Amino acid sequence: MQTTSLLLALLLQVGPNPMTGAIPNDDLVRDRPARPAAVQTELNATSAWFETCLDQLADDPARAHTAAQIRRSETTGPDRVLANLCLGTASSALNLWDDARAAFVAARDETPDDEQRTRARFAALAGNAALAGGDAQGALTLLTAAETDARAAGSTALEAIAATDRARALVALGQSDAGLAALELATALSPERGEAWLLKATLLRRLDRLGDAQSAIERAVALMPGNTDVGLEAGVIAVLAGRDDAARASWQSVLAIAPDTPAAATATDYLAQLGAPQDTAPPQEKPRS
Repeated sequence: MQTTSLLLALLLQVGPNPMTGAIPNDDLVRDRPARPAAVQTELNATSAWFETCLDQLADDPARAHTAAQIRRSETTGPDRVLANLCLGTASSALNLWDDARAAFVAARDETPDDEQRTRARFAALAGNAALAGGDAQGALTLLTAAETDARAAGSTALEAIAATDRARALVALGQSDAGLAALELATALSPERGEAWLLKATLLRRLDRLGDAQSAIERAVALMPGNTDVGLEAGVIAVLAGRDDAARASWQSVLAIAPDTPAAATATDYLAQLGAPQDTAPPQEKPRS
């Protein structure tokens, strides 16, 4: 279907993938067939607007938001899908989460049913917007749909991303056990993604499963060395397990990696609560006069 080929080509053409959760080396990028000349011509004409909208996102998201709304009202097919993609991204940058969710849902709904991978990405974006907007139940519905589409498309990496975000929604709804099951699935599907291991470690720690939390955070450290969120969580797990020196080292590493950041401020607060290390050396006697 020419419309489908055009849409997929456009999503891949303009610089980095603008969609949150883009996966390096995704099979969507590999082994795609050569584009017919008619599709290439239409691609060039359509992508010029899309590239302009993406450029505006960096400099003036409000302007991109307005331009995308106008474009959406004047177009159909792939042009309208991409207008909704740019509108949703601009809305996210402006913290207009309801607008973002509606735009991403519209993009998914107007993508052909047989393009499950693309539909999965849009559903995942909509689910993230719903989460950011405080609607965990709505996010759960969207992210479940994203997983279903990704599974049908055979994209385990994208299914893992959707499962990770579904876990966030479940935890927000107070369903920690179901959230942990979702993270187990995510780490099994895509064990190289450090974010899922970090979230798994955090949830296990909250469930007082410190041994399992330690194992999970060690995987996160290996996959995301230098990540400040990992460093903070590693310290929390360590201090709860009574390993104060390890906690102190983790938090001090955050200060070294990212000074003058919110993460560094948190690490400083944790270190202050922990206090200075106790001197275990025996006191020396004063020399007698």
